[in-house]
Amino acid sequence: MSYAFAIGVGTQNNQQEWLEVYFPRPLLNPEQGIVTAVSESLNYSGGNQAIEVDADRLSRLADALSAGGYADQAELANQCKDSERPVVVTILANDEKASTTPEVYLKLHLLSHRLVKPHGVNLEGIFGLLPNVAWTNQGAIDLTELPQRQLQARLANTQVEVKSVDKFPQMTDYVVPAGVRIADTARVRLGAYVGEGTTIMHEGFVNFNAGTVGTSMVEGRISAGVLVGKGSDLGGGCSTMGTLSGGGNIIISVGENCLLGANAGIGIPLGDRCTVEAGLYITAGTKVVLLDDQNQVVESVKARDLANKSDLLFRRNSINGQVECKTNKTAIELNAELHANN
Repeated sequence: MSYAFAIGVGTQNNQQEWLEVYFPRPLLNPEQGIVTAVSESLNYSGGNQAIEVDADRLSRLADALSAGGYADQAELANQCKDSERPVVVTILANDEKASTTPEVYLKLHLLSHRLVKPHGVNLEGIFGLLPNVAWTNQGAIDLTELPQRQLQARLANTQVEVKSVDKFPQMTDYVVPAGVRIADTARVRLGAYVGEGTTIMHEGFVNFNAGTVGTSMVEGRISAGVLVGKGSDLGGGCSTMGTLSGGGNIIISVGENCLLGANAGIGIPLGDRCTVEAGLYITAGTKVVLLDDQNQVVESVKARDLANKSDLLFRRNSINGQVECKTNKTAIELNAELHANN
């Protein structure tokens, strides 16, 4: 059985290099019949391949998929026959390191379609395969071709609006998951995993290979590689330290029913039902004073020693400035009305 399969419509520059690919109906672990249909119609011989196809080859693929009983994918293949943009059939025999831009885009789609969770797909080396492009109201444009496109638009009494210059597009131009609210779609990258019931407010940000499992209110930053458990809230301006942002080999995560206060931050993974006081940033080396039920000092540890432990309250003593930690047995109850996404 293969790892993934998808038919995509993409954009190429003048050198026929891929800038981006849109996969509307990606499949994880496709049935062997689909692999057979690709083999018979497109001479697919195994391995990870991105096969550019014209209308004739798409027609053969559609017939093979239809004969195998895969009506949904056959319909998509038929629709793509009239595409004015290049079409690519991408099949991954396994989840090894990607070697082409379409392969990277398929993996990012798998994440945003919630077919795999963060850290559930191999994204090694993807930055070298993702070109830095201008994301505009006319789609992806190669940066070397942008000035001419801007001139042509002006001469035609229109305008090319450059929304961003980046390797990653915004997720909602490709995938809009069910049951979510996203106030500023530019702040959620393709490859984000946004769980059903999540609300991302205007200042919330979700990077690729990161996201939320379920009901959460996000008003802070979810960095690359960070997964937030169901029922946890990230207050305004708070931050989670990603592996690419100085976290080393520590995979930062937030357990269930946690609360990061406004402008707080973490550089350690939290267990369930933890609270970090507003304005307090905890890194792995932060010295933390442990308190007992009578607020007496038990010992002093580094924050990394408390990683993944549940029912903790982190706060800063406003008199002496010490970072303190107490057991917090009260789980955070979310406001059901705020989290309603229907």
